[in-house]
Amino acid sequence: MFNLPKGVEYIVNILHSNGHKAYIVGGAVRDLLLNKPIYDWDIATDAKPNQVISYFEKVIPTGIKYGTVMVKLEDGDYEVTTFRNDEKYSDGRHPDKVSFTKDIFEDLARRDFTINAIAYDPIHKNLIDPFFGRRDIEKKVVRAVGDPINRFREDGLRSLRACRFAAKLEFFIEPKTLSAISKTISVFKKVAHERIRDEILKILSAEKPSIAFEYMRKSGLLKIIIPELYACIKVRQPKKYHAHDVYWHSIYACDAAPKELPLLRLAALLHDISKPKCKIGSTFYGHDTIGADTSEKIMKRLKFGSNDIKEVKNLVKNHMFNYSSDWTDSAVRRFIKRVGKENIEDLFLLRIADMKAMGREVDIDYLREFKDRIENILRQEDALNLSDLKIDGKVIMKHFDIPQGPQVGKILNYLLDCVIENPKFNTKQKLLELAEKYYQK
Repeated sequence: MFNLPKGVEYIVNILHSNGHKAYIVGGAVRDLLLNKPIYDWDIATDAKPNQVISYFEKVIPTGIKYGTVMVKLEDGDYEVTTFRNDEKYSDGRHPDKVSFTKDIFEDLARRDFTINAIAYDPIHKNLIDPFFGRRDIEKKVVRAVGDPINRFREDGLRSLRACRFAAKLEFFIEPKTLSAISKTISVFKKVAHERIRDEILKILSAEKPSIAFEYMRKSGLLKIIIPELYACIKVRQPKKYHAHDVYWHSIYACDAAPKELPLLRLAALLHDISKPKCKIGSTFYGHDTIGADTSEKIMKRLKFGSNDIKEVKNLVKNHMFNYSSDWTDSAVRRFIKRVGKENIEDLFLLRIADMKAMGREVDIDYLREFKDRIENILRQEDALNLSDLKIDGKVIMKHFDIPQGPQVGKILNYLLDCVIENPKFNTKQKLLELAEKYYQK
């Protein structure tokens, strides 16, 4: 029925030859039916974890408490999990206790959504689909297995996963399932910020993340996760430039950014995040600068790493650049210094996404001109950073007989400003002359 990796067939055959049942389960079956690429293969079996370990040469007990081990083969790693029942979820994330079972139907009944509760038997080449997941796949529906309130009370992250699957698959969430999200918000609040961050990153890899963010808005999740974005709803913008309010503009800008660049997409989502608090009349004074700080707070709350925060903050802070043909070369050099040459390509992509989300025709001729000028300056290898100067802090300290400290940094930054204005100044002799004048002041 399906073409399977050799590793999957090998594991299933070994388990079967030892008298066990074995099925492909979860997202792998769903994606087989959707004819989508599969990156993770999960196998469910009635063999106990210690039995699985004994059948294969290289096995890692990744989640043996829950019956899961990782079988390592030449063509990849495969998760093998024993059929199980989950008991009470006190922490709203993990079952307090699991009990192993011999029944694949009981195992499928504990899963989150019908589209993920299908098993495929590679030996007999048939599907086991007790909750009509295949029908929901055909109808493009995300539906909880059984009572959706019970499913979301068991695991608070499932609420956000429903929104993510809707975006990833471009499905709609069945009304009772969607309604249950808002009724179990208290359980979602128990979910660790790191897990929420990981789901957000997966949402950002979807073709249209806006589908997920809109379901998050409808269900109440957005108000908890990114209340700053929720505050953008119905914040009007000048119709001359914008077809949408700040909220819709932000999620459409996120859609318009390349899905291969999740941090750029996050910057697109957050680039106007502070417009509500900066609005005076029809103008949003300083929303880029304030928005950069707000983006940092949001990302820290969601436990992003410092490098990721720095990248997004820089893009948000500089997204309002206003290039025109009359910029001098020194103005272009100052722009490169401020933004960082490694960030310019992403900043231009953010500008294009921003314009597309305005709901009007995109004219990028001026960006092409600006890019050509930047590339020309970079080819000239002009000094754009302190490390490009022909002298360094040691030379300054020796020349003026001063210790290492803030004063040295001030002198070097002054010299860099001079060189950005006139690249011909970047010689040791001229820089020391300029440093003398600055120091005497």
